[in-house]
Amino acid sequence: MSNRTPAKRRGAKAARGWRTAAGSDRHELYEESVQSPEEEAAFIDRVFRSIRGRTPVTLREDFCGTHFLSATWVQRRATNRAVGFDLHRPTVAWGRARRAAAMKPAQLGRLDIRIGDVRTARSEPVDVLAAFNFSYYLFKRRQDLIAYFRHARTQLKRDGVMFVDCYGGYESFSEQTEERDLDGFTYQWQTERYDPVSGDVLNHIHFVFPDGTRLRKAFTYDWRLWTIPEIRECLAEAGFRGTHVYWEGTDHATGEGDGVFRKTAVGEACGGWIAYIAAEK
Repeated sequence: MSNRTPAKRRGAKAARGWRTAAGSDRHELYEESVQSPEEEAAFIDRVFRSIRGRTPVTLREDFCGTHFLSATWVQRRATNRAVGFDLHRPTVAWGRARRAAAMKPAQLGRLDIRIGDVRTARSEPVDVLAAFNFSYYLFKRRQDLIAYFRHARTQLKRDGVMFVDCYGGYESFSEQTEERDLDGFTYQWQTERYDPVSGDVLNHIHFVFPDGTRLRKAFTYDWRLWTIPEIRECLAEAGFRGTHVYWEGTDHATGEGDGVFRKTAVGEACGGWIAYIAAEK
């Protein structure tokens, strides 16, 4: 796969008309430029069926934020249920208002969003636990990441599967700004600092508008840039009995990722990539 902006998902949604910084909401811009929950829900379904031979019903979304994935999950099937956890009350409140305006009462009744620390928060055992948008990268020490994975494992059913996403590529270690022009605004992903000794990375998302106004540092991420082998080793030490890597294919017409993730044992040494890991309890 060719170069890929780390936090950019497939098929960004079109903005509605002309945008300015003053008239834009950072959470809405994030959902439109970064997230593709419909594709992720379909991916979870497909992979879970291939591993377990049945259709998943219950999903837990850790670091759920505006809980876009959880909402999409319950809208996918009338039997689906979702629970989400996040510590940031304003973001969760924004998501609740957003979902309430777009979802039916019966769907909202199957969506349970809670304020809680994903390292300790407990819920009924679920088929799927998803930690997406690289949020678990905030655990910078190996022991802390393993402790989180160990707790996550306890929240799964006996045949449950945990899904995480990850990113990398040689450009991920470069202090630079990449951008994509979307409909009504430009999305920028900046790597302000990378420390090769600690693995710490400081990233920002900025939004730029046609009138020249900007939402600078709309989001900031102080992370450790974990690699796939490290993540798989931590999952194994946390007790997961098997992990599978799903690598994105290439759209040869554009040289960009095609949004199709296939199980693989070998990746590509490209500038930027996104992958998923499925971990079996």
